[in-house]
Amino acid sequence: MATDEESSLPGMISLLSPLTPPSLSRAWLTAPHPTLPLLATCSSDKSVRIYSLTSFTLLSTISGGHKRSVRSCAWKPGVKGESVLATGSFDASVGVWKRWDQEDMNPRPEAESVDFTNGQQDGGGNDGNMDHKGMDNDNTDEDEEWRFALVLDGHDSEVKSVSWSAGGNFLATCSRDKSVWIWEEVGEDDFETIAVLQEHQGDVKCVAWHPEEELLASASYDDDIRLWREDVDDWGCVGVLRGHNSTVWAVEWEGLRSPMLRGNKDKQGMTKEQEGWTKRRELSGPRLLSCSDDMSIRVWRRQPREKGPQQSKLSIIRTGSNEEDWIEEGRLPQKHERAVYSIAWSKKTGRIVSTGGDGKLVVYEERWKSNNRSSSPMSNSQSNGHEPAKMEGTENEEEASGEEATEWFVVAEKEGAHGVFEVNHVCWARRADRGKQSDDEEVIVSTGDDGVAQVWTLDIR
Repeated sequence: MATDEESSLPGMISLLSPLTPPSLSRAWLTAPHPTLPLLATCSSDKSVRIYSLTSFTLLSTISGGHKRSVRSCAWKPGVKGESVLATGSFDASVGVWKRWDQEDMNPRPEAESVDFTNGQQDGGGNDGNMDHKGMDNDNTDEDEEWRFALVLDGHDSEVKSVSWSAGGNFLATCSRDKSVWIWEEVGEDDFETIAVLQEHQGDVKCVAWHPEEELLASASYDDDIRLWREDVDDWGCVGVLRGHNSTVWAVEWEGLRSPMLRGNKDKQGMTKEQEGWTKRRELSGPRLLSCSDDMSIRVWRRQPREKGPQQSKLSIIRTGSNEEDWIEEGRLPQKHERAVYSIAWSKKTGRIVSTGGDGKLVVYEERWKSNNRSSSPMSNSQSNGHEPAKMEGTENEEEASGEEATEWFVVAEKEGAHGVFEVNHVCWARRADRGKQSDDEEVIVSTGDDGVAQVWTLDIR
């Protein structure tokens, strides 16, 4: 039953279905496949479960490649006919798994009797007790369609996050050893280490690639967010985002073009403030979102460089000085009572969903700021304490005051999404079951300490 606070909001989060059967131990994260109705859930039982978004049932289990908890996983984008999944484990290794997609019209080749672990010493061999396919001997025939292609070794401690670049040629990993590694795929099942970045002063919790540029963001126990980019032949830090006063658990990029920009191409009916905001946003590119142990969720925006007389059009990407200027654009309304572990920014609707140690799911929506508060669509909610985020904490307050063309509102909440258990991760996924209303409809997927991944619908009244 919805609480009074949940009922006062314009949106309702409702359980559609759990993914069954669940893990019998803590589940860390669920990653939706970029093109297929599949979800990958990684667990502390050393496995990754592949579920169907159509039936919400288990399709296969990937196991045998790691000796400890699988903390993170990520699907490689842009691959046709084959699914490629990277996994990061507390055993300090990164695995790359492959499977021929059933939708592929070409015949699936038979798995060769190749030792994927001992035969990949250049990528970092593994001396675990595995058979010739890099898996435990007790794996089922169904699971053996997943091929353990290779293992990447290099980190000295637990791997916390893995992320593929938009083009799929780079894989970023981060660890408790305070480092960020960037790997480049140079051939079939062949990766090279091209950068080991060690400027963080604490456990690195998360890495995330820009949706278009080769720009990497990392979040750390040292309270900082760092941005990394290649300059000539070396990767280096091009920006440090400071503001959080405790561990930054996750970072997430906005989509290439936010719904607010897509819906205002002709700028008709817009105020001067809205036109100015739109222009600045188009020049800045996708924003960055972060969440922290300090219970705050912050939005960061890049400051476009002013064009000097000798500055080329490519100056933002590569100049004599590769540093970038980012400011805190705003903060989302603080609704969590404990650490915020995970955030997800919908590429379709622009909505944000968050979760954390209090077991709550919260959905936020960005809207044009109304000059007359009483005419705001959320005026009733505001009277119940649902205030929009304030512009604060920016480096240039005078400039920030001109950026208040939009504000964030809470549109839906769900208390105790996993009962008494903490929720470790949340994401958006395209709805694929029979109940979907449109091809663009999305669901929310939460993953918790109870070992369960749950699928939720969002209904905005």
